[in-house]
Amino acid sequence: MQMQQIRYFLALCEERSFTRAAKRCGVSQPSLTNAIIRLEQKLGGALFQRKPLVSLTVLGDAVHPYLDRIAQNAHHAREAAQAMADVRRSTFMPLQPSGLS
Repeated sequence: MQMQQIRYFLALCEERSFTRAAKRCGVSQPSLTNAIIRLEQKLGGALFQRKPLVSLTVLGDAVHPYLDRIAQNAHHAREAAQAMADVRRSTFMPLQPSGLS
């Protein structure tokens, strides 16, 4: 399971349209569709009912909170790493030249 598949899944949950979810994620609709198909294969079943409207299946509904939590944790991890990088940059003092002539 890849983070991009999780992001696509969550976008599709909100948009309820493969086209709109792909646009939101900045990818082509076939790329998003293929990623969702691979995620469904990995999880062992359809996550979305595709017709007449896009909606979550029972499996999709069951895994949604877990995939949402993974995305939230990844976001928090990026924020923590960025904060640490900011601290390191602000406390780093470059070496002064030795004053050699």
